[in-house]
Amino acid sequence: MQITLIRHGRPEYQLSGRVRADELPSIAERYDASGIMDTPPTTTIDAIAGHDIVVCSHLKRSLESVSALGISDIHLSDPLFAETMIPHFDTGSIALPVGIWVGLLRLLWLLGFAANGEALSKAQYRAEQAAEKLMELATGENHVVLVGHGLFNYFIAGALLKKGCCGPRKPGRDYWEFGCYQPDAKRWAARVVSGNL
Repeated sequence: MQITLIRHGRPEYQLSGRVRADELPSIAERYDASGIMDTPPTTTIDAIAGHDIVVCSHLKRSLESVSALGISDIHLSDPLFAETMIPHFDTGSIALPVGIWVGLLRLLWLLGFAANGEALSKAQYRAEQAAEKLMELATGENHVVLVGHGLFNYFIAGALLKKGCCGPRKPGRDYWEFGCYQPDAKRWAARVVSGNL
């Protein structure tokens, strides 16, 4: 069994410029509707050679990344694997660079702010569900590939490690970066025997 978590390719829509807080929802919508503008490096293509199952989120950048990897058969495309929804304010006239807004809102999110987004506890729970689904698909000798999203892949990696997999704590933050996870044989055997997949 192996699970490979890959971050999607570079989106066509770039998060740049100065924006007001009330513009963030429309920027997030355009980003989520964006495809990708690059191709995967050979290291990423080589990492998934011989894969058995490919899953991805429902977002265009994830789906197009699967195609860019030369994969035509997607086993599952599901919002379960989508990036966390960044919280944001409904109003505000202060203009800041988009990167500053993203960093500030992520920090506030870690401190409990979740207005118009996904609460941290819900994102962590969803990551647990995603990890369970990936482990279920990888039962036996399957090599499962998830073409997902940076922050949510990080949460899934943490959940996989807690469930007895071995692999990097961070699966890669850059576009096309990946992390590979395999079960700890003893812990995995105990989960299979107990039926706790």
